Amino acid sequence: MRHAFIELHGPLGAGKTTFVRHLLRALGVQGRIKSPTYAVLEPYALPGLSISHFDFYRFDDPREWADAGFRELFAEPGLKLAEWPERAAKVLPTADLRLTIEPLADEQRRVTAEALTALGVGLLK
Repeated sequence: MRHAFIELHGPLGAGKTTFVRHLLRALGVQGRIKSPTYAVLEPYALPGLSISHFDFYRFDDPREWADAGFRELFAEPGLKLAEWPERAAKVLPTADLRLTIEPLADEQRRVTAEALTALGVGLLK
């Protein structure tokens, strides 16, 4: 998982950010875990692991990608988690895993995981 790119799909309120918060806590991130909705990127650093949490909900100009240095960031090792990746699909690399979160009745969720690369297949195993 140290160098994986995971896309998170689902409607507003599906639980994408909540999923990321739980994952980051499980990995050992301490302190406040903010939603990157306005900043687009929230970085986290653990010993031996760099984590980048993106939210492309407000992303609408591919020039922002280059201007923000995201191309270089995606080329570096580390875990990348992206909410609303479809808004930046033209510039994003292929994800290793695609997680789709669907809200159901009674505040339940259905999570579907799809491996898109060999690394993704390994993560699902």
